[in-house]
Amino acid sequence: MKTSEDLKQLLDRIDHRGYPAYKDTRGVYQFGRYVLSIDHVQGDPFAAPSKLSVRVPGRTAGFPKELFDNKHKRVALQDELTRNFWNQIQQYSFQAKGSGKSGIISVTRCSQEILERTACELNPASGDVTVRFEVGFPANGRTINARELKKILYDFLPSCVERALYYGRLDKKKIQRVMELSEDQAYIREQLEAMGLVAFVANGAILPRESGVSQRPMKGAVPFVSPQSMEVTMELPYKGALSGMGIPRGVTLIVGGGYHGKSTLLKALETGVYPHIAGDGREYVVTDAAAMKIRAEDGRSIRHTDISMFINDLPNGKDTVAFDTEDASGSTSQAANVVESMEAGAKVFLIDEDTSATNFMVRDELMQRVIHRDMEPITPFIERVRALYERFGISTVIVAGSSGAYFQVADTIVQMDRYVPREITEHAKTAARDYPRLELPKDGPGEPSFDRKIRRNPGLKNKGRVKIKTQGRDGVVLNHETIDLRYVEQLMDSEQLTSLGNIVKYLEEDVFDGRKTLKQTIEELYKKMDAQGLGAVCDGSYLPGNLAMPRKQEIYACLNRYRRLGTTS
Repeated sequence: MKTSEDLKQLLDRIDHRGYPAYKDTRGVYQFGRYVLSIDHVQGDPFAAPSKLSVRVPGRTAGFPKELFDNKHKRVALQDELTRNFWNQIQQYSFQAKGSGKSGIISVTRCSQEILERTACELNPASGDVTVRFEVGFPANGRTINARELKKILYDFLPSCVERALYYGRLDKKKIQRVMELSEDQAYIREQLEAMGLVAFVANGAILPRESGVSQRPMKGAVPFVSPQSMEVTMELPYKGALSGMGIPRGVTLIVGGGYHGKSTLLKALETGVYPHIAGDGREYVVTDAAAMKIRAEDGRSIRHTDISMFINDLPNGKDTVAFDTEDASGSTSQAANVVESMEAGAKVFLIDEDTSATNFMVRDELMQRVIHRDMEPITPFIERVRALYERFGISTVIVAGSSGAYFQVADTIVQMDRYVPREITEHAKTAARDYPRLELPKDGPGEPSFDRKIRRNPGLKNKGRVKIKTQGRDGVVLNHETIDLRYVEQLMDSEQLTSLGNIVKYLEEDVFDGRKTLKQTIEELYKKMDAQGLGAVCDGSYLPGNLAMPRKQEIYACLNRYRRLGTTS
């Protein structure tokens, strides 16, 4: 291994030469108590910054084993170290001068959610800490300015590493609290199953967000208080007794007037599939990890999906057992989203009437009289929601503000009143008796077929030549094919989309063979990623530092929206 002195001598030699000479710096260097790796060097000062990583040996980093001896504690600690490193490098970014992106020092800026990321990895066996980040190598025009790069590598970076990645230099009480919170959150998630709940919302939680573009808690918001009839208490390992609203399995209806907090509560439940940092307000809002937000999605593609439990006997005679379309309607897309989520193993559906297709959700009694059931190919969700729970074990939480039809089929009804929930099940059921009951079908739905086998897309011929581009949280592009993910609402970070792009590329190049079903493929893939991390789906000489782990459900969602998915029966 080369030394920091070797790198310094190299920089002196290439100073004032043309920018491509920077490529000679690629390699691994011992910098005192840590190792610096220059993994990729940008082509010119205006290109994407160079990729670097720092590895601090476990003995030097000094983090006690009990802080990362299971996965959720390790991910929480990695998240905290990434935030620490980001805080440190901000003061030095652009302090080194030059043209283009010269002097940039950047690392992943974490959101309110705690995600497993490649930006920081802690080896569970050795305790080694690796941080991956970017640096804009300085230049004057397109001429190397090695003096400014030496400032970054020999002055700025050692200070950042020392203050962000060494346990001895950190606030030990804060690190301990991070570990304790992760343990408490994991305990709540475990207790959901044991207590027959799909979600838990702690008393005192702050659910409203600061704005539509900020996920920080709203100042002056009304703290959450559970209805007495739904209140449960958990004895957490560190926080101790914590009370809040437990949403039971079955069909739960959230009702109330506009602007009273119905959708705000549902949004908190959507994001509750991920742990949140302390101070977020939702750190003790925990939802079943496999819960899926279901909505209409006009214009999405559907590839060989069995939607026959909701849509049948189409006037054009089209097969709905293996349904294909490039431009789905609202009702058809929502039906596909339900069935695909069942295939993905979801045990909870989260639905807001505001983003649903009305004709998919309900057909009132008058419409049933005028348009006979035999003339309507759509079986609305209200006629299947009970069977989904009783036969398939899938609970549903629905936000409704305009239709009382679901009163008839709901197990639990919660009214939001100025952001305060009230349980009104009996009152609503009593009021519903005065109205005509919906005629529900006597025959239950058949079990959807999940036998889609996936062949490789012949359009992606050149292995290693597929380009991936992420469009924020809207979608990901493989070569010229855009996968629209705008309405997959539980994707919280653009880095998850970058990971999904790499996953699709890996599956197309190395896995799809026309013999395995989509379900078999994804289950095997997720086991591999769980064991090996995101590096399992990445090729190349180094692991990018801009990846975040998506849930298995989002992998399904991404592939189901991939218009070039080679499905066969």
